Amino acid sequence: MQRPNSTTLSVAASRAAAMPAVSRAFYGSAILFLLAGIGVGLHMAASQDHSAVAAHAHTNLLGWVTSALFGIYYALNPQKAVGWLPWLQYGLYTAGLLTMLPALYLLYTGMPEIEPLVAAGSMAVAAGVLLFAIVLFMPARRSRIAASAVPAE
Repeated sequence: MQRPNSTTLSVAASRAAAMPAVSRAFYGSAILFLLAGIGVGLHMAASQDHSAVAAHAHTNLLGWVTSALFGIYYALNPQKAVGWLPWLQYGLYTAGLLTMLPALYLLYTGMPEIEPLVAAGSMAVAAGVLLFAIVLFMPARRSRIAASAVPAE
């Protein structure tokens, strides 16, 4: 195995520095949701009470996997991470998860009166996914640097 040299390390550092902030935010949230999902899973295993398995699955799939996928998309398409729309999508989606997931856990562990909070969080999550679809299908913004590099005709 070859040891990385200073050129390899500087390329890796510049790629990390170039990652859009919204991508880093999604990755950071994703790992926290993964830790929460593991915690719920460990609690269910230790207590032998699997009534919250749906909350566990939602935490892992919507929190960990989907947030990480959003982060990957923005990292691979940094031109789509420009402006306020990706941050609105991040904020709405993440706030929806932070509302929905604990409420869903409480709902499945015997607190049916919390269902309106689950619904509100679910609507925010759905709106966040809709915003991502808009980001995905809208044309990419051109950066100021790229726009200024185009020769005038």
